[in-house]
Amino acid sequence: MDFEQFDTVVVPFPFTDRAATKRRPALVVSTGAFNRLHDHLILAMITTAGNSRWKSDCEVLDWEEARLMHPCRIRLKCFTLPKSLVSRKLGSLSERDRTSAGRALNESLGR
Repeated sequence: MDFEQFDTVVVPFPFTDRAATKRRPALVVSTGAFNRLHDHLILAMITTAGNSRWKSDCEVLDWEEARLMHPCRIRLKCFTLPKSLVSRKLGSLSERDRTSAGRALNESLGR
């Protein structure tokens, strides 16, 4: 399966405080060129959690277009995962959500 930057996918999301994982949506933040060269993807968390917000959280305004189940936000809690562990590709962010997610990513990485 091919993956492009800003695709939404379902993956076993790692918890930092325990060995367990849970299937969750995630955002592909690595570029299509990177993804074609490597067996891993760079992903960011997608969350509906409203009780703990990060200043860098980015609201997904067009969540239905991205084929997400609920209103949510992108949290730049990033990790790598082998492509083989991706359960399925859901969709892709809209242009306006790509713009805001890209801006948040660039600001967080100092670019």
